Amino acid sequence: MTGLKVEIQFASDAGALPAADELEAWAQAAWRHPERGDRVCIRLVDEGEMTDLNGRYRSRPEATNVLSFEAGAVPGVPERPLGDLVICAPVVAREARQQGKAPAAHWAHMVVHGMLHLQGYDHEQAAEAADMEALEVAILAGLGHPDPYRADRAPDGGRQGSGGT
Repeated sequence: MTGLKVEIQFASDAGALPAADELEAWAQAAWRHPERGDRVCIRLVDEGEMTDLNGRYRSRPEATNVLSFEAGAVPGVPERPLGDLVICAPVVAREARQQGKAPAAHWAHMVVHGMLHLQGYDHEQAAEAADMEALEVAILAGLGHPDPYRADRAPDGGRQGSGGT
């Protein structure tokens, strides 16, 4: 295995989007299970596209920050797709402002969070959530970003995670 192949699609008119090399670096940092796949597509979208996808696939017709779509092996194709991440640029920017986070730190968190979902991590049960959050915190620390779940970073004093999956 030579490494994760990352395709970036910019489909958002929002300003201040992260650079493709940043998105790729964040995805690479979160890639833990090469046996699950070695290709990912990260698509940055606006609220209209995200609302449509979230409504269609999660029955929640509203924009969310990140959605992950796992892919399966394709017979006869040597590369294995891990899946797709769709990230809503305006939602991520708004959340970063509301939560008092540096935009790059919140973007990194969304990529890391989505990448972990693509590799089978989840946060539906308390124990799963604790494991996934601990891994996110460690990966983000390795990238030089603070713990996104620290209560003192949230304006309401509560934990701040991602709304999508």
